[in-house]
Amino acid sequence: MAKAKKKTVKKSAKKSVRKSAKKSSGKRKAGGAFMKPMKIDLVLGAVVGKGPMPRTEVTKKLWGYIRKHGLQDKKNRRNINSDEKLKAVFRGKRQVSMFEMTKLVSKHLS
Repeated sequence: MAKAKKKTVKKSAKKSVRKSAKKSSGKRKAGGAFMKPMKIDLVLGAVVGKGPMPRTEVTKKLWGYIRKHGLQDKKNRRNINSDEKLKAVFRGKRQVSMFEMTKLVSKHLS
């Protein structure tokens, strides 16, 4: 019976620690840095439009442009084939991966 009491004591101690950890964590701000309007340079503005807009909106409009013009590679769908407008955004590269695309686009935002 002594062992049973020790187990219950340990369990109750763990529960109290978990409850206190939940209380101390505050709510995060929705959006944060992703929703901050960014300035878009002229090269990227020719593709996604003018005016300051959040990174999420830039990405959404860029993917809309890619789909509308059928620029996603047919065999490897992770790659984007660039037309003349996107070639300027992608620093002259004919084809980039989705992951490289975000890095190259961020250079046109400030």
